[in-house]
Amino acid sequence: MTRPELSELDHLREMERLADAVANAASAEGWLSCLPEPEDATPLQRAVNALARQLRHYHFPGDGCLDEDADRPVLKLAGVVILRPEAMPDGMNETYEEACARLGVDARPEGWALWNTWGDGKLQVTMVVSAVDTTEGLLANWSRGKARYPVTPVPSQIALIHHGWAAHMIFSPFGVKKLGLGGQP
Repeated sequence: MTRPELSELDHLREMERLADAVANAASAEGWLSCLPEPEDATPLQRAVNALARQLRHYHFPGDGCLDEDADRPVLKLAGVVILRPEAMPDGMNETYEEACARLGVDARPEGWALWNTWGDGKLQVTMVVSAVDTTEGLLANWSRGKARYPVTPVPSQIALIHHGWAAHMIFSPFGVKKLGLGGQP
């Protein structure tokens, strides 16, 4: 089987994806360190730690990287939608104000984020959250092939939780895999 011819940019993205997989495997084994090297680190561990420090992802509020987020679990999302007065998702035929009224929330100038996830018993739910900037950070990472997820929002960020998923969502890497929407890895 022949390998596909990749553009230089696609080659670099594939190398970054593979490097991220190496760093994730080291983290799962419990020895990855982005801090100064432990004294007993092997040359391979030092190299993987240096590789992990160089991998880039877009940081965003609630990405779990700050100590203040350490006690909040990561929330796996099927996908997200951002509703804004000036920009509604493609295919959505209602205005921002109409969408807010349908959801049961006040129209805010900064908009709303809809996080599609799972509740107890695999129940599909949509969380209407004020964390629009966090959602933008998720999308920035997902567009670069980075499977990053937010920490669970604090109660004051959650306006409502609805049964079912919001339409017009952008699927997360986890959602694509869990729902069987992707092709070959």
